[in-house]
Amino acid sequence: MNERSRGAETEPVNGLEWFGRELEAALIHKGASQRELADFTGYKEPYVSKVKNGKAMPSPAFADGCDRFFNTSGWFARLLVRISERGHPGWFVPYINLERQATRIEDYSNALIMGMLQTREYAEATFRATHPRETDEQIKARVEARLARREVMEREAPPLLWVILHEATLRTEVGGRAVMADQLRHLASAAGNPHITLQVLRFKEGAPAASLPFTLLTPDDGATVLYSETRGQGHVTDSVKAVDDARMTYERLRAAARDPEESLALIREIAEEYAR
Repeated sequence: MNERSRGAETEPVNGLEWFGRELEAALIHKGASQRELADFTGYKEPYVSKVKNGKAMPSPAFADGCDRFFNTSGWFARLLVRISERGHPGWFVPYINLERQATRIEDYSNALIMGMLQTREYAEATFRATHPRETDEQIKARVEARLARREVMEREAPPLLWVILHEATLRTEVGGRAVMADQLRHLASAAGNPHITLQVLRFKEGAPAASLPFTLLTPDDGATVLYSETRGQGHVTDSVKAVDDARMTYERLRAAARDPEESLALIREIAEEYAR
């Protein structure tokens, strides 16, 4: 197999199936078993099986392991990046790359819970609402791409994530009460990680310091960038003034929000309300 022959093939709509098909072909070509690949990469055989059958999003570490096992010179790593980006609009790809490089992420969400913390069902409900003409396969590709963003928080040295959630994100019934109960339980569980901090900005605090969501991302070199989003578009800037203004706004939001302990209690309380 070579990259040219792979690229000449028709790309399936579902990126997971594409990766799985390439993985199966590589195993056959090498005459290797799933167990051998699992042992080499340090993953369990059921995980390898799910990836091969297009049922699970491969991690960057697994893709790198595949390249070492099959001696494919980075093909699987590049394929993973490609299928990850396919599930996102082009204007969002710069943000995804920044998210992967960040050592600190500070997010304000005013309407929907940020993608990195969404459950599968919540993400699917948001995409079905915003992309009503898309097929089930297209929606599935978007969902898998969004869930793959969790990999950033699961690596050995994850970024510090600080999220301020307006109470509206907790009270808006995305996907129904059962989906929301599960989503808020997921938030509460995530808050148990030492590198994740959640705060809730209550309705009773009145007009918030920001009317739109935004994210501050700080990479290793310490040069913070601002990501902001309007309808159908996103914008990344490293303008010192824009970043400083956003930083001041974020600090005001942080000061107005409930502290992490109170916020976690509220998230759990609302989750139980949905579960009744």
